[in-house]
Amino acid sequence: MIPQYLVDFDLQTLPRTKTDVIVIGSGIAGLYTAIQASQDRHVIMITKKALLESNTRYAQGGIAAVISEDDSPQYHRQDTLMAGAGLCSSSSVDLLVNEGPEGVKELIRLGTTFDLENGELALTQEGAHSHRRILHANGDATGYEIVRALAEKVAEHDHIEVWEHHFVIDVITEDGECKGALVQRPDGQRIFVQANATVLCSGGAGQLYRYTTNPEVATADGVAIAYRAGAEVRDMEFIQFHPTALCYPGAPRFLISEAVRGEGAVLRNIKGERFMEKYHELLELAPRDIVARAILSEMEETKSTFVYLDITHEPEDMLKHRFPTIYETCMTYGLDMSTDWIPVAPAAHYMMGGVKTDLNGESSIKRLFACGEVSSTGVHGANRLASNSLSEAIVFGRRIVNRLRELSSLDWEPKDIRVDEGRLESPRQAIVERRLKLQKVMVRYVGLRRNKTLLLKGLDELKRQLPIFQSGLSKREEFEFANMLTSSLLVTSAALSREESRGAHYREDFPLRDDEGWRKHLLQRRDQEIVEEISDDV
Repeated sequence: MIPQYLVDFDLQTLPRTKTDVIVIGSGIAGLYTAIQASQDRHVIMITKKALLESNTRYAQGGIAAVISEDDSPQYHRQDTLMAGAGLCSSSSVDLLVNEGPEGVKELIRLGTTFDLENGELALTQEGAHSHRRILHANGDATGYEIVRALAEKVAEHDHIEVWEHHFVIDVITEDGECKGALVQRPDGQRIFVQANATVLCSGGAGQLYRYTTNPEVATADGVAIAYRAGAEVRDMEFIQFHPTALCYPGAPRFLISEAVRGEGAVLRNIKGERFMEKYHELLELAPRDIVARAILSEMEETKSTFVYLDITHEPEDMLKHRFPTIYETCMTYGLDMSTDWIPVAPAAHYMMGGVKTDLNGESSIKRLFACGEVSSTGVHGANRLASNSLSEAIVFGRRIVNRLRELSSLDWEPKDIRVDEGRLESPRQAIVERRLKLQKVMVRYVGLRRNKTLLLKGLDELKRQLPIFQSGLSKREEFEFANMLTSSLLVTSAALSREESRGAHYREDFPLRDDEGWRKHLLQRRDQEIVEEISDDV
């Protein structure tokens, strides 16, 4: 059983501070939400590493928004619903496609510099988009440019207090309402931060898998924190694997952006054969789950650990200009994009599910909000459309702040909230070993292809680690592992329950999509069994 709180504490004796809004995480969702909220609120932004370290920083492709005259919100809506495979929320998608363009304009006003062509915003096309609507910055460093601009605004703002290298252990709740957060400082001391509202912007879950495009910080903290607090989480079985991560000896699983395929790159197996025509009419620009499984099939058929991405038909100058970060990274390992085929393989990339929210970003717990990858707003459904995630963070960040302005002040004093389970023993096995074992379990049993036998084996392996919750956890790495274990169990349980294949979830024993039986979401909450919820996608 996963407990409500990871550590023992007594709120009456803990140091305490108050604020209007707590923002947990410093990616695009956290930075933007903090900036908007700070117009008339005091904000404490808490990030477990440095301000600039987040998933957003590594986002390459761009941000999707309707800008060109030959595009329209209706086209963007159709593309998003198609990629989402029947599980998008139509109302959430409507908000995204209609409010996204204004969000991009706001990013520009806040100092983000997007690339231009002939004085106009440069647009590219990515997989499953029918039009060129992807804005990018510095070629392939869009995320970094957005984070740079927003972080500068946050750092200079009088109403935003940034706590770097602090870890949110849990949120504190009473009677179904969030009262604030239990935070561990860099020196190990703990403090209770009371707030009118708490916003989870803690990012994704890539580190659940051995091979991922995500940075070390992506340990699914927000989902686990919300789940322990009793909030509903949704669609956790849908983990998107990016088809093309660099797969080369000595190199990390560095993301080779989908925009490379958008600019004409083709996939070849190790025999040099182009193969996507066997799998989908859109070829290399098919939805990501299809491309990823196609690559896996070719790897198995040719007994290889990778396939090739070939964009050698483009001139060197174009590649350096359009993809400077990718070009330089590949060159670091002796790979020249203009003359060499780049070895790639799928890697865990994005979590479609997360903390279920309403259209204002509020979870099933009052005063607890979620924004960005940690949330399940209904935008992405079973498979995220490329570059919709940054737009989603902006659109729902703004809606969260509008909702915050409607909240009354929290008039509450901690009385008898005390946890004492006598957890004294530290974990005996090194956390780094436990973490690696968990990641390997997820790759082997809960990866791109799943079946009942594998999932049951994975669930059994994960449950053997449950005694960690009875240990006296005290370090950031230990809290992260507890969060990873919690979230891995949620992913595996949901994947076992969904007996069909849809979007990013593929079951070898149920290979077909079943709209009659499974056009619905799976909800998980700490105090109940998995609940099914009918999708409102039209």
